[in-house]
Amino acid sequence: MNEKVKIKIRDREYAIRGSDDREQILKAAACVDKKLKEISDSKKELSEDRTAILAALDIAGDYFQLIKEKEVLLAEIDSRSQRLIKSLNTVLN
Repeated sequence: MNEKVKIKIRDREYAIRGSDDREQILKAAACVDKKLKEISDSKKELSEDRTAILAALDIAGDYFQLIKEKEVLLAEIDSRSQRLIKSLNTVLN
């Protein structure tokens, strides 16, 4: 995608370009904005830099948790698939 997308984070507007489609960029911006707001509301004494770092770490933590859950699900699918193939081979032979 080459068109600029206007996003708003912490009441500041940014015009960005990205490889994702417009809706995905807006969704990501909304997620970042929400996370920043949650952290700044709960820890008002933090600087903007520290708030941004905590938000980034929180988002990265969520991302890695999802990757871990995906890997567990894929392993379960693989295991079930292998059992199903064995059962089918038994029945068909």
